[in-house]
Amino acid sequence: MAESMNKTVEYVCNGTSFLGLQNYGKIMVGDKSFEFYDDRNVENYIQIPWEEIDYIVADVAFGGRWIPRFEVQTRHNGNFRFSAGKNTKPLLRACREHVPADHMTRALTAVQKLSRGIKARSGK
Repeated sequence: MAESMNKTVEYVCNGTSFLGLQNYGKIMVGDKSFEFYDDRNVENYIQIPWEEIDYIVADVAFGGRWIPRFEVQTRHNGNFRFSAGKNTKPLLRACREHVPADHMTRALTAVQKLSRGIKARSGK
């Protein structure tokens, strides 16, 4: 049985994990870690301690009115992508209590990625 690392829970919402196939479940922000528990299989879970999180990168659309998904980048274990639907902004605000503000960033837009790729190929 999966056991939470958190002593107190600060925020819980429905979410989707994009690790492999899409898994629907609950995202939990607590005092010790960021956690995801699958609805169908409780043993399928992700627990990331706050000390392990390096950056949280959010995909922002429509001038900040919509955040479709975000990525938690860890120091040693790779990146994890999540979506929380309409609850993404409150979820990221809860995470901001544990992750420094300069480590919460916006992802590059498609135009920025394209222009960087062109500049890299041209050698400028």
